[in-house]
Amino acid sequence: MTDRWTVRNVTLDLTRRPLLMGILNVTPDSFSDGGLFFDHQAAIEHGQQLVAEGADILDIGGESSRPGACPVSAEEELRRVIPVVTALAERVSVPISIDTSKAVVAREAIAAGASIVNDITALRGDPQMVEVVRDTGVGVCVMHMKGTP
Repeated sequence: MTDRWTVRNVTLDLTRRPLLMGILNVTPDSFSDGGLFFDHQAAIEHGQQLVAEGADILDIGGESSRPGACPVSAEEELRRVIPVVTALAERVSVPISIDTSKAVVAREAIAAGASIVNDITALRGDPQMVEVVRDTGVGVCVMHMKGTP
């Protein structure tokens, strides 16, 4: 096991302490914040606040994974997250993670400044996701669970 994780131009030290991931849901129906950061400006300000309070990574998502949530199109997810990823990539020094199971969203978010893909389907939800993370060389965070997410 390595003691460092390099994602794009940032190397995270995995030996000092647990790393904190600040969660930023740009959705109207988030189970954790109730949609407080659906507005792009509110999301950008909250992302900066999370970093100021010690987040080592910012995780930005545009589709709720709460039980019973309605799926959103890739176009809608892109509309929600890309302006936020772009703005925060210019304003913060920590890596940005895109929380998505759609390869097209991951690819666009990476182009906008994301350096980690956080996929709750463990790269199984979209057949092109493995290609996206392989071709771009970004970090990957996957989830394990019983059943299908």
